[in-house]
Amino acid sequence: MAEFDRPSVAARGGTAAVVDQGLRSYMLKVYNYMGIGLVVTGLVAYFTYMAATPDGYHLTAFGEAIYLSPLRWVVIFAPLAFVFALSYGVRKMQPATLQILFWVFAAVMGLSLSSIFLVYTGASIAKVFFISAAMFGGMSLYGYTTKSDLTKFGSFLVMGVWGLFIAMIVNLFWPSGALGFAISVIGVLIFLGLTAWNTQQVKESYDAGYGQDVLTKTAVMGALSLYLDFINIFLFLLRIFGNQRS
Repeated sequence: MAEFDRPSVAARGGTAAVVDQGLRSYMLKVYNYMGIGLVVTGLVAYFTYMAATPDGYHLTAFGEAIYLSPLRWVVIFAPLAFVFALSYGVRKMQPATLQILFWVFAAVMGLSLSSIFLVYTGASIAKVFFISAAMFGGMSLYGYTTKSDLTKFGSFLVMGVWGLFIAMIVNLFWPSGALGFAISVIGVLIFLGLTAWNTQQVKESYDAGYGQDVLTKTAVMGALSLYLDFINIFLFLLRIFGNQRS
């Protein structure tokens, strides 16, 4: 009887190995989508800004056409529209369509973020980017490897985002340096927590029984959530550590 049981144990081990390999490939796909999205955003932001002159660098003619016209409001709010379109249209879209929309979203986000080069020095932007990458990587690794269920923190963190948004609106109309600093610090903490939570959610969204189309869609949406976590960590840290241009 014991000998009869041995093959079934091996089979379960083999299945687990297949699932583990599938999960690794799936997570790699998620991080690849996210990473390429960040590269697209960075390149679009930089080349929208960069124009060489004897006095240094400034916005290109294209950048000026955006930021010196009402079009800037379209650029500012367009990324939010893309997030809603991706989130609510994912079930109806083909995987290829969803991927294309994600890349377009990343490019539009680059247009929206190009103005940071006018406010902060290139060196400080690069420094904060690498700090953000290290912090994001650490929290994402924690979310992937932890045995603790982070679900209970999800609703708390989402409520924190709404509170943060309200505080930012208040600070917009009644500016306060102290409140602005507090918002940035709390924002970093909230989105670091969301990084761990979203990573665990992305990991648990994998199912070896899903078809390739479903896995591609969930990978793109997982990349979107982690991409947004990273961008927010970066922007809040930039407000704390970024050196403004004189």
